Amino acid sequence: CAWAMMVDYEQIAMLIGEQSVTGQNLEVGMLVGVSALASNQSQIAKVIGNNHSDSYDKLESISYINKNDMILINDAKVLMECEVKDIKDMDSDIMLVLKVNDCTENEKEEFLDGYNPKCY
Repeated sequence: CAWAMMVDYEQIAMLIGEQSVTGQNLEVGMLVGVSALASNQSQIAKVIGNNHSDSYDKLESISYINKNDMILINDAKVLMECEVKDIKDMDSDIMLVLKVNDCTENEKEEFLDGYNPKCY
């Protein structure tokens, strides 16, 4: 994911690369997990951000749960269960609109980047 942001109390916009395996497999109506990492999870961000999933198993060294085919990273600050509502082709990228169906916050942790929007 290049970026993700809350655009409403129950919606997320997310930009992913058109070449990504994830982007090629998503369909409207699918359920996906979104994890906002905690301050002690910078190594996870590096593993996920430094490689493409078509050439490297990003989840190999990461502790996660698979809930109804949604990948949620253990001990993240926020875990969101989402539904893909829209997929927009942005020439070389794909923009997703996701509806947050359920959200769990780990109140003992801070966000990885230190920002605490409380939008959820």
